[in-house]
Amino acid sequence: MTDAFDLSHILKKLMTETKNTHQINLLKDPVAPTLKSMTIPMIYGMILLMTFNLVDTFFVGLLGTQPLAAISFTFPITFTVISLTIGLGIGTSAVIAKALGKGDKETAKNLATSSLYLSAIIVGILAVVGYLLIDETFLLLGANESLLPLLHQYMDLWFLGCILLIGPMIGNAILRADGDTKTPSIIMGSAGLINAVLDPILIFGFGPIPAMGIQGAAIATLISWVFGLGFVLYILTVKRGLIQSHLMSMKAFVSASRDILHIGLPAAGANMLTPVASAVLTAIVAEYGVSAVAAFGVGSRIESIACLVVLALSMTLPPFISQNFGACNMKRVEEGYKTSIKFVLIWQVLIYVVLVLAAPFIADMFSTEQAVADIIKLFIWILPLGYGLQGVIILTNSSFNALHKPMVALVLSIIRLFVCYVPLSYLGSLWFGLEGFFIGALLGNVVMAAISYTLFSKQCAKDCINVEAKV
Repeated sequence: MTDAFDLSHILKKLMTETKNTHQINLLKDPVAPTLKSMTIPMIYGMILLMTFNLVDTFFVGLLGTQPLAAISFTFPITFTVISLTIGLGIGTSAVIAKALGKGDKETAKNLATSSLYLSAIIVGILAVVGYLLIDETFLLLGANESLLPLLHQYMDLWFLGCILLIGPMIGNAILRADGDTKTPSIIMGSAGLINAVLDPILIFGFGPIPAMGIQGAAIATLISWVFGLGFVLYILTVKRGLIQSHLMSMKAFVSASRDILHIGLPAAGANMLTPVASAVLTAIVAEYGVSAVAAFGVGSRIESIACLVVLALSMTLPPFISQNFGACNMKRVEEGYKTSIKFVLIWQVLIYVVLVLAAPFIADMFSTEQAVADIIKLFIWILPLGYGLQGVIILTNSSFNALHKPMVALVLSIIRLFVCYVPLSYLGSLWFGLEGFFIGALLGNVVMAAISYTLFSKQCAKDCINVEAKV
């Protein structure tokens, strides 16, 4: 009875906190403190989520190099679907935040409701196509036929359940557009914790639960998504009233969807280019053997942790920019962008130092094979040096989306990945092997960061002049 009472008390406290989290005024509060107060909760949630997601890689790695290589091959595909939902979330957040900046709450509510419907339809279609083409897709990526049974164990379930992603991804975007970043962090962290607890139980078995291997990792992920979907829908409908409680008319849905897709499609396209590029890079790395693929997969997950502050800012900066854009306050837009860039560059230098010092420990933790461990260390010594510059690129793209200029962001993504990043990586691999591959990727970020910052600075100056002319 005591435990039950304590749990009930904790849940009631949690719901009370999520009810009173959108006190930040994005249009009037000081810029730097506002971005800080929005970003810190997101960092906490993403630390939990991404750390717990690394648990998948860690426990699967204990099964051997083959399962680890299989999970590494899934990353470009799973990230493609996730990137699609992130892109739709970007469109959702941008249009809702702009409507709120103008004070039009009813339009914001219609946009939020339509975004959930629209995302469910699009992700559902993509999931069916992906499920039917699993073999062809992974063979094209360079996977050996011996890995296909392992890939089916994971991806069959993943595709069948990925429609559940719309809850954590789109629902959290709606909350962030309203200036609330605390609740999304709670949702992400809670879902990640569930995944982390279930992973070892379902992968290796516990009591009456049989060992399911790599399939257990997929089941744990699906269960965490079910929780995330239920939690966010409860907050949006019962606690906040941010979505319509009735079915929308087709006319209203089409109108809202058009606004969302205007930004969401190019943003989704830009986000989906990243896993496409990752797939190309994985195919290049596959030429160096299974050990290299396994190590590259581990490195990609380490990157997600190392860049979590950048990713958190890329979720909190756009609502700030969009609301101020809607209110025609371009000086605050420029200040918010430049403040974020300065912070990210300094922060990522510190992260690089930590990663270099911890490289031997990280390599030993994620692999029992020396060949894999050596490549993980090589990855850490080179690529994280450019994560600050990568942060400049990511924040610039998200800021262009927030200014309702998604095609600019899309073009920048294409240039970054397929003019700079992938070509320089490939040339480096031809001339200097795997080490040259990593150095080429680093140089790609250097070139693109300079281009991105220059373009956005010019855009801000132009918009400031236009606003002053109207006044």
